[in-house]
This record gives sequence, structure tokens and C-alpha cells, in this order.
Amino acid sequence: MIKITNLLTASILFLLGTGHVKSQLQATHETTIQAENQIGYLFFKVMKDNSGSEKISLVEKKITKGKMKSAPAFNEENIKNGDLLITLMNRDGKEMVKQHVEDPLNPELESYGDEMGKHKLKLNESEFSIRFPYSEEIKSVKIEKITNSKNQLLFTQNF
Repeated sequence: MIKITNLLTASILFLLGTGHVKSQLQATHETTIQAENQIGYLFFKVMKDNSGSEKISLVEKKITKGKMKSAPAFNEENIKNGDLLITLMNRDGKEMVKQHVEDPLNPELESYGDEMGKHKLKLNESEFSIRFPYSEEIKSVKIEKITNSKNQLLFTQNF
């Protein structure tokens, strides 16, 4: 009888212990999944010098917890001359994320008054940013300006 009681007690302790380990493994797995849901932000400044050439600099890089509701869609049909094409790449140069930003030095503003209208501004400096689903695989950024003939490379940087 003592052997049966000891066997039964050992079995119950074993089952409870396994359940506790299993719940710890699930909690660790859930934490890992949450850590993967991050959003990356890149903040840039663009300046036009006296000769008319543009220079871009990375001002800040931020990574925050969260999940993007939708990934920015890239559509080549919406790109116009002067817009910027931003490509985020992995270590091997493989494209991970591609986004387009309307020309930050020539923004189009809408005005409302007696009549509605659109006006194009010409700026010598401006700031712009992108956000993207963050991945540790992203190791570099490339920014090109869209032109009629050939895209002009304005900026590259490794992280």
C-alpha cells in the first residue's frame, strides 16, 4: 500500500511539474513572438545647395514595439519625377522593403478659401520619414531620386 501511495504521489508531482515547465515554455514563446512585432522609423533631412544638388542625411533611427496594421504598398504607377525611392536591404543586398516618398522639396499643398486649389512649394530643405515592419535582417538603406532618364542615387548607409 505504501508503494502504491508513493507511486501515485510521484506520478502526480511529475504531471504537475511537467505542466509548470510547459506553461513556462509557452510564456517564453509568447514573449519571443511579441519581441518580433516591432516598427522601425527612419528620419531624414534633405537639403539643396547653391548648385541645386540635393544632399540627404539620416537624422534618427527608432525602433518601437508594435505591429503595423498594414504594410505600405509600393506601386510604381504612382511615382512621379522628383519623388524618392527608398529601399531597405539585407546584408546580401536583397531588397527587404521598398517605399516611395513624394518629393519633399516640392510638396503640393491644398488651400481652401473662396476656391479650392493646389499649390506647389519649392523648398531648400525639408524633413521626411518612413516607417516599416522592423527586421534585424535589414542592414542598409538606399535612397534614389526618380528622374526621366535614370534614377539618381542620393544616399546609402549601412546600419
